[in-house]
Amino acid sequence: MGIIRAAAQAVSGSLADQWLEVYEPDDMGERTVFTRGVKTRNGQNRKGTEDTVSNGSVIHVYDNQFMMLVDGGKVIDYTAEPGYYKVDNSSLPSLFNGQLKDTVKESFSRIKFGGQTPAKQKVFYINLQEIKGIKFGTRNPVNYFDNFYNAELFLRAHGTYSIKITDPIRFYVEVIPRNAGQVEIEDINEQYLAEFLEALQSAINQMSADGIRISHVASKSRELGKYMADTLDEDWNRMRGMEIQAVGIASVSYDEKSKELINMRNEGAMLGDPLVREGYLQGHMARGMEAAGSNANGAMAGFMGMGLGLQAGGSAMSAASAANMQQMQMQNQNMQQSLNMQNPDATQFHPNQNMGSSPVDWTCECGAQNSGRFCPECGKAQPKQTGTWTCSCGHVNNGKFCSDCGAPKPVQ
Repeated sequence: MGIIRAAAQAVSGSLADQWLEVYEPDDMGERTVFTRGVKTRNGQNRKGTEDTVSNGSVIHVYDNQFMMLVDGGKVIDYTAEPGYYKVDNSSLPSLFNGQLKDTVKESFSRIKFGGQTPAKQKVFYINLQEIKGIKFGTRNPVNYFDNFYNAELFLRAHGTYSIKITDPIRFYVEVIPRNAGQVEIEDINEQYLAEFLEALQSAINQMSADGIRISHVASKSRELGKYMADTLDEDWNRMRGMEIQAVGIASVSYDEKSKELINMRNEGAMLGDPLVREGYLQGHMARGMEAAGSNANGAMAGFMGMGLGLQAGGSAMSAASAANMQQMQMQNQNMQQSLNMQNPDATQFHPNQNMGSSPVDWTCECGAQNSGRFCPECGKAQPKQTGTWTCSCGHVNNGKFCSDCGAPKPVQ
């Protein structure tokens, strides 16, 4: 028994009545993994039994569906190509593979019907679309050693993942309960979710070993999906004919101890910046003055208390502020040295250089003070100064050498 392609024009229109039965998939939603075929037409075969697909019947197959013709739980023919197929009891299995790999034929060869003439048949469909939105959440915190914090931290992750059925025959044999008419992903997910969470912990530990910061885990869904594929796909493909398609992390949270360690490390990193320390110090003093002004016993009492406190700790605060300023100056010097090393040929700035304008001020006959070569009030040119010359650095000199850079006076 097998299936052969039926001409499209013979199935549509008035000629459709020649077929004994027409089978289509029952309701198949986006979370349905398996459903039965149901009769939508029964023309001449009004005495047929419920569990028999009559010779000459037509089966409809749509996109992203895998149709199986089953006898007694054993697959006798299948197709993954959309179209209309006629049941032919006299033909051998046609095995329309579609875009599926040859592993499906290999699976078929292991469980195919033993060559006897079948008596009872059913039509089943398996969803080949990506099954999305399967929720997961870690019940217990997962340990995560973070090299940045140099600490063993613990996190919880929540999100969704998706699967894709890659070997429908293996999936039917190993996953679908016997005598099932329709199966949603939630009906079979308990065991697989436990395996998924175990693989998730292994994948998260691998991310830790690869040096990914714990705060970046939530943004690494694509990488996490690859880790999961390396951990789980081989077993799931081999055992059940399905694989992880994608993993999406909706939230990552830390336990209380991890939060304390992260906050302590972040505060220490911020206070390592002298500019932040100085701002913190000045803010602390400002808050003290504000609190003194609102003292319940009177502002004077508050300021007296604050004055005593400043006398006691003022020297320490002054020393801390001076240390902050010194460190900021050192950072600025180091930054300037770094810039100079990166661009050693940069023109040095001279205080007396006048950036292209005339280097000396002069008073025009009209009384206006000018620094350019022409008076902006009357337009007269600057008078020539006897005995002076302008160096290439922009400095005006009277002697034979520039008093700013030491360059000799140019020969006229």
